[in-house]
Amino acid sequence: MLEQGEERIRQAFENKSWQEIKVTDSWQIFKIMAEFVEGFEKMAKIGPCVSIFGSARTPRDHAAYKLAEDCARLLTEKGYGVISGGGPGIMEAANKGAFEAGGKSVGLNIDLPFEQFHNQYIDRDKLLEFNYFFVRKVVFTKYSQGYIVLPGGFGTMDELFEAITLVQTGKMARFPIVLVGKEYYGGLFDWIKNRMLEAGNISEGDLSLYRLVDTAEEAVEHIFRFYDKYLLKPNF
Repeated sequence: MLEQGEERIRQAFENKSWQEIKVTDSWQIFKIMAEFVEGFEKMAKIGPCVSIFGSARTPRDHAAYKLAEDCARLLTEKGYGVISGGGPGIMEAANKGAFEAGGKSVGLNIDLPFEQFHNQYIDRDKLLEFNYFFVRKVVFTKYSQGYIVLPGGFGTMDELFEAITLVQTGKMARFPIVLVGKEYYGGLFDWIKNRMLEAGNISEGDLSLYRLVDTAEEAVEHIFRFYDKYLLKPNF
């Protein structure tokens, strides 16, 4: 694995002609456009959904796996579809909960060599494969009525803070963002409050852009209350 990584670095630094660079970049634009078109066309037909995020490394006997299943099941009972990143761990749990409850189970899978494979609980007509993380994140945010975030790693943090930033800057309409696991996330958000806020890098109101809970019931109830409070309906 290390040798392959070193080889990719060497290839990246090889001298290329302007024509080679231009041709490669032009074709890449078409590949990116194709992913956007396929994603938009498929997702527009599915209906209101909530995205569930978390680690791909979470084992099936972990408490967080069961939490993700429960969140998906409760959402499905209210008529929402469930979107996951399509892979194993928390993503599999989310799709499993929706699938077994008879709801819509969507997977936005990312092509990662030697790492991610899509799970078996995604509806076959609702599986999308992506090469580009940024295209996948656009589809996540555009077609989600809410985010439920369970314990995860760098990828989970990336998706979480992307959503918070888009809402904070007004680039996306406000929607509910719920983190499940006070023990796991508490230290991070204490730091945000005690460091970022005190340093003046965020405002007091930014702390209300997310909710920290411990149970599946609390997580989905926050989403339901959000739409009741603002008299909003899902975007579909």
